[in-house]
Amino acid sequence: MDAVMVRYGELFLKSEPVKRRFISCLTKNMSRALAAASLSHRIEAPRGRIFIYGDEPRQISDIISRVFGVVGVSICTVTPPEPRAIADAAVARAGQRLKPGMTFAVRARRSGVSGFTSQELAADVGAAICGSIPGISVNLTRPDYEIFVEARESGGIVYDDEQAGPGGLPLGTQGRVMVLLSDGIDSPVASWLMMRRGCEVIHLHMSGGRFLGSGVREHVLRHHRSLSLWCRGYPLDLLVVDMEAFYERLMEAKEERYRCILCKRFMLMVGSEAARRHGAHALVSGDNLGQVASQTLANMAVIAPAASMPVLRPLIGFDKSEIVDRARSIKTFDPVRGDVGCRVAPRYPSTAAPAETIARYEGEMGITRMVQRTVETIRRYRALNGEIVGEIALE
Repeated sequence: MDAVMVRYGELFLKSEPVKRRFISCLTKNMSRALAAASLSHRIEAPRGRIFIYGDEPRQISDIISRVFGVVGVSICTVTPPEPRAIADAAVARAGQRLKPGMTFAVRARRSGVSGFTSQELAADVGAAICGSIPGISVNLTRPDYEIFVEARESGGIVYDDEQAGPGGLPLGTQGRVMVLLSDGIDSPVASWLMMRRGCEVIHLHMSGGRFLGSGVREHVLRHHRSLSLWCRGYPLDLLVVDMEAFYERLMEAKEERYRCILCKRFMLMVGSEAARRHGAHALVSGDNLGQVASQTLANMAVIAPAASMPVLRPLIGFDKSEIVDRARSIKTFDPVRGDVGCRVAPRYPSTAAPAETIARYEGEMGITRMVQRTVETIRRYRALNGEIVGEIALE
């Protein structure tokens, strides 16, 4: 019988109660993702592996390879845990890909069964393949083809391919965070990385209206849609706040070089209040040390205290090329940027703003009242399975 075999990684390191809870969450997430794609299925989770049975194993494999907590996925043949049955299945599978003149290797594992060793299982399967396909030879170092066989208490497993998954922890096991989502490259990657570590995510976008380029909104919505494909079956919310009133006030600041610092601090203040209202335990930003003036260590030290809850920065030590590569791989990178400029950004921003000066400007601006007014402008948009399903009323 064919099935989709799912491997998970660091869940093995958890205590037994935690492992059971995480695996239960993982199987629930997989089931919701498959149901969202209208794929009928049945999931079994014997110790060490998860098996999914259904009529469309390739489609199931493709969907499951985007579920957080999954390290790898293979379409396999499930047999009784006996060398003869495993060897027969291996011969049938190898016969579809092994041709005369090719080399092959058998990789065998055994767990929870007795009567033979892993080496004996590999030898039996190798001999059966050699006897069935003429003109092939064994090469254990650099084979043209590898086939994997396992004998476990729950059954035999035969497979010859693997589709990589994102790894990490099952979504929903690590609480809720609010991600400051922009039109840029960095923040969608930061959001994805936190989802991969098991966090439920809410996106928060600071809409600048006429102070930002006309293409910003579409980029943000596209990021939001793309990221919702990584949590199929679950709604992903985007909160949007109106920043125009703040930008109007910011333009009156005497020294424009401090605008970015004042803006970043304001975003953290608004984000902290919005996060509290929506049950998030931390803010997440796409900050990358030294990338722009507001992300120098000196300026980050001035900006960070504006938040009243932890701020997580998963990209802080990445090179830009690493961020771009990740954005490409998760499908949030768009080389055509369009009109996404900021009309407020100074030509020569400060790289080390004095905290006292920033505090004085905030006092003159009446920043506390502005935060409360801005939070009251929140609108919520929901994405589900890669589509925006509309504006949702706040609860």
